[in-house]
Amino acid sequence: MFDIGFWEICLIGVIALLVVGPEKLPKMARTAGMWVGRVQRMVSSVKQDIDKELRLQELQESLLKNERDEIHQFVEEAKGSVSDINQTVRSSTTLPPNETTADKETIPPPPTPTEISFK
Repeated sequence: MFDIGFWEICLIGVIALLVVGPEKLPKMARTAGMWVGRVQRMVSSVKQDIDKELRLQELQESLLKNERDEIHQFVEEAKGSVSDINQTVRSSTTLPPNETTADKETIPPPPTPTEISFK
């Protein structure tokens, strides 16, 4: 984050010693250390939350992709089954070449409402 070396820290310590004085310097160093620790914990917590959200989003995307793939596979299988059933129905309903529809027994159409008599 910051590129602070040993000599920079020594210079800051000497300036702090001159400004604050030797009596208040330890208490100020403790307070500064406490605040730095709080900031580090807060930054670490935010990083963990962001990582958790990213992992959760990746997991949701992978689950959605798997569900889409499964649905697509199911639809393809259903299409294949329907085409097989259609083919079976067509082959069973086709007449042999020497048989005509006149040879089959015909079913009369249902009566119309005017033909029905109420008793």
